[in-house]
Amino acid sequence: MKLLLVNQAFVSFDEPGFTRHFEMARYLREHGHEMVIVGSDVNYQTGKRIFEHEGWIAEQELDGVRVLRASTLPALHRNYFWRVISFVGFMFTALVASLRVKDVDLVIGSSPPIFQALAAWFAAFLLRKPFLFEVRDLWPQFAIDMKVIHNPIVIHLAYAVEKFLYRRAVHILVNSPAYKPYIIQRGIPPEKITFIPYGTDVSMFHPNVDGSALRKAWGLDGKFIVLYAGAMGQANDIYTVLRAAAHLRHHPTIHFLLFGDGKEGPNLRAEAQRLGLTNVTFGGVAPKTKMPAIVAAADVCLAILQDIPGFRMTYPNKVFDHMAAGRATVLVIDGVIRKVIEASGGGVFVPPGDDLALAKTLQELANDPERVRQMGQKARQYLLQHFDRRQKLAETMQLFQNVIAQCNRQGGKAPSSPQ
Repeated sequence: MKLLLVNQAFVSFDEPGFTRHFEMARYLREHGHEMVIVGSDVNYQTGKRIFEHEGWIAEQELDGVRVLRASTLPALHRNYFWRVISFVGFMFTALVASLRVKDVDLVIGSSPPIFQALAAWFAAFLLRKPFLFEVRDLWPQFAIDMKVIHNPIVIHLAYAVEKFLYRRAVHILVNSPAYKPYIIQRGIPPEKITFIPYGTDVSMFHPNVDGSALRKAWGLDGKFIVLYAGAMGQANDIYTVLRAAAHLRHHPTIHFLLFGDGKEGPNLRAEAQRLGLTNVTFGGVAPKTKMPAIVAAADVCLAILQDIPGFRMTYPNKVFDHMAAGRATVLVIDGVIRKVIEASGGGVFVPPGDDLALAKTLQELANDPERVRQMGQKARQYLLQHFDRRQKLAETMQLFQNVIAQCNRQGGKAPSSPQ
């Protein structure tokens, strides 16, 4: 089978960010299939152009995976208006890139941002191929909960776009157990939705990875390292981490190491400087190939989001990386991911937004290294049983084959025409 995936945030192992789609494409190639990926030429985390090129579309081959980079306005770290302009611009260039791909069996649109899923649907419509909708986060619900979208007319239009894509998709793939009931409430039949968690690469993130060289390079030997690695946007609530660091500024060993970037990155660095936080280090951005050693250098890892209803439904990818690496997670997110951490015994929960509770929890963990070690072991064991990525990729590949076979049997390759 030949698949076309549209994902503005696509990255390879040489870039910072979420590499699951690159891993999926390589897995499919190993099994005799092809996935062509249309991605942005601007990295979603850094907001910078990945490489300079001429024209609207640049083509790459990454480890045997064909990638079409669609030109995108590098405005992701500006205000919301310019972010939307960047998203809409990619929607058009991604459509142009998608139409270059011939003889596909299935077109996959991934959201967020939802505009790229519209491009994938339109490409599927023009190519007369079935459209599968992959929902990684709930848009527009998250944006509404965060009050990024508040105009009633815009909210109405956003819900209409969401429902349009749910209805036009021949199938919907979700990565969190909470997304399925949410979508069913939108009037979508449950048999049209499949939940497959992403998990993580258990060979890449492993307890045997040595992080000692990085600890020495950062001058943090003997410290209890609290790691946050990921995006630094409004949703990630790193300001709570900085306030917790301020409470612990005089603790002799606890040190915060923050890796990643995003719209709030410069403001967070300025805030840490304003607070005089010598116990906080900003490590910059790192490609996925370096992340296992970075996680291995930590004693505990943070996963944190703002306390809004939508985020209680999400499965943050970084939590599974922590678990695979045998590191305890300090989880500052309530909801379905809390159930995973509590079932595994692989970490502790702290109420979102509570910097005092976070500081207290970290101090307790720093004083009990044996407890931290045991939580890391339990996390790894649980992940091997439930969230091994290669197993989940096998399930995803089977889903794609089933969807294509069903469409062929029904003679319904083409998606519904717009109404």
